[in-house]
Amino acid sequence: MTAETARGATRRSGPARAMRRPPPDAPSLGRARVAVSILDADLGNLAHAVKRAEREGADRIHLDVMDGHFVPNLTFGAKTIRALRRRTRLPFDAHLMIDEPGRYLDEYLEAGCDSITFHVEIAEQIEPTLRRIREAGRAAGLAVKPKTPLSALEPYREFLDIVLVMTVEPGFGGQVFMADAARAKLLPAREILSHKLHGGEIHVDGGVNRETAELVGGLGVDILVVGSALWIKGRDMGREIRLIRALADEGYQYALNDGKPPIARDRLVVFATVGRDDARRLRTEIEKAGIPVLLFRSRDDPAEMADEERRWDVLLPASAEAAARARFAAPSAG
Repeated sequence: MTAETARGATRRSGPARAMRRPPPDAPSLGRARVAVSILDADLGNLAHAVKRAEREGADRIHLDVMDGHFVPNLTFGAKTIRALRRRTRLPFDAHLMIDEPGRYLDEYLEAGCDSITFHVEIAEQIEPTLRRIREAGRAAGLAVKPKTPLSALEPYREFLDIVLVMTVEPGFGGQVFMADAARAKLLPAREILSHKLHGGEIHVDGGVNRETAELVGGLGVDILVVGSALWIKGRDMGREIRLIRALADEGYQYALNDGKPPIARDRLVVFATVGRDDARRLRTEIEKAGIPVLLFRSRDDPAEMADEERRWDVLLPASAEAAARARFAAPSAG
């Protein structure tokens, strides 16, 4: 499952009138995810910023790495990320706005980045770096600036888990959202990841806030990178994150899903209930296609029944169910 899959936490009890924030590992009931960029946080106390983002319900931490060459700004590097890694359980999305990501890749892998995205506009070879990211078991992505056409990604599509569409010019936080770039690229970017039955993600970065969340949600975005809108003094970050997620899901619901609420990313469904050998075979076949699978003993069989005799539930993400049924035949339970 994805790195942010829920681990079964429950809400704490309390007075009915007091609204409780969901715990950071509570299951999400929606589709959209918010990756909190710490670019506009207090750079003198990033550990606190990361812990606060987790406490307030962020799904991920977005790390904007700038080298002062590829973009006209300088931020932090792998050593800082390594120090922050032990401060949170949230996944780390590294966005490398640097000239030579291949040269420094090992440092970011060792720092604990769960996904690494760099820019298609760089001068060095791209495919070897994407291969190395995936060989390390991390998600690999390419970003495109507002003026770069999506066609620049075509040679690398089979190596991609993430497409990051920039809706501002990279380099600084707090810029104005470019709606034209969003409309031109976000929905078509899904085709770049059509080879992935599960786990392919479209990210949008730049000017994302409560005013733009519904638009990008309606263009099929999976991950909304939100920065400056969350770090305004006095703003309730947790409420803002929940609002942005809800607006993005509403945009998806009415623009792309015929008015039906989107499938929650953490929801699992039973693909088949079969004997143990068939369940193991199905798991192997489906996971080879990139869809994660869980096996559980069927509750319909007596608890004392031997494992080799009882039936097993084959569970997979609800969002991948249609693709799995189109590709794999579920055997009868017998």
